[in-house]
Amino acid sequence: MLLKVRGLSKSFDGLQAVSGVDFDLPQGEVRALIGPNGAGKTTLVGMICGRIAPTSGTVTFDGEDITRLPAHKRILKGMAYTFQITSIFPRLPVQENVALAARRRLQGRAVEAAAAEALGRVGLKAQADEDAGNLSYGHQRLLEIAMGLVQAPRLLILDEPTQGLSEGEIEAFKALIRALAGETTILLIEHNMKVVMETADTVSVLNFGEMLAEGTPQQIHENADVQAAYLGTG
Repeated sequence: MLLKVRGLSKSFDGLQAVSGVDFDLPQGEVRALIGPNGAGKTTLVGMICGRIAPTSGTVTFDGEDITRLPAHKRILKGMAYTFQITSIFPRLPVQENVALAARRRLQGRAVEAAAAEALGRVGLKAQADEDAGNLSYGHQRLLEIAMGLVQAPRLLILDEPTQGLSEGEIEAFKALIRALAGETTILLIEHNMKVVMETADTVSVLNFGEMLAEGTPQQIHENADVQAAYLGTG
């Protein structure tokens, strides 16, 4: 099991954001994490990637307890996380943004080659020389994905990646996820249910900080509790 979460909880000033979550993510799987706004998804992912310290519980990555490991050290272990709010360097060219991320694992000409490949995969090769801040919001999200991909992560965590993308870009994103499925493990936090249903192997549903259900996209779609809590058909 690549990622194992046990009893993970987080409270902020007495408010229980995440409560006793158990979560297993096998290597090579595309897992979608869904739930209503305020369900605790971003808090849970923040604890997994090391940006939020849990109140209790453990996070294990590839057999190692990383619960107290800071975020930058988790990156070195093979985790990459794209933010719900873009975290690019707006005054640097698109290519240089990706190259900076690539230098965490590569040197010399290999950096340029890897950056170019990553930009090609997300459809931004033509924008390589533009300042990142001049990109549309949707293209900035794609740039973030390229910055994650170029690190060759073992676990790629994508937080609302299709927000701001056009229909055509969403179709390209779905194709990218399908292509990546054999290369890396993906944890996808996503509100677009069409994207979830068409790309995920397994779906985990968070509600009021607790794990409500897990299953295949079809099982989740047919789950009465999920329909009532999230899909709006209950």
